[in-house]
Amino acid sequence: MFENLNWWEIGALLMLALLIFGERLPKVIGDGLRMLRGLRSMAQNATTDLSRELGTDIQLEDLHPKAFIRKHLLSEDDEQAIRKPLQTLFDDVKQDLNGVKSELNDVASAADFKNASPAVPSSAPVEKARPAQRYDLDAT
Repeated sequence: MFENLNWWEIGALLMLALLIFGERLPKVIGDGLRMLRGLRSMAQNATTDLSRELGTDIQLEDLHPKAFIRKHLLSEDDEQAIRKPLQTLFDDVKQDLNGVKSELNDVASAADFKNASPAVPSSAPVEKARPAQRYDLDAT
């Protein structure tokens, strides 16, 4: 909410609050902080009540629907049954990509002319070495 405010704008808002509330400003700030503490207390109490009703220790992060279902509704066997097809697919794709990577490394090392020794006899005129062409592997 206040991420686009600079120091001058914050100062102007504080001066405006001082002009509006005057001598009551400390009391208004105290009331606002008391309300914030009350809201935090209500959220903590709701989390505690929910934990007590479910019979497990529940954290705020556990209230996300995916985490809630995974933790409280699925057994480990159910979760493994759901994950198994996806895990095998992931392993197959990973294996294929590793094969492609090794083939690309082989091609790149074969095309590397800088480290290769010239096969030209010493009596023949020596040509100037051409720089190796660089290819964009993502584009090819």
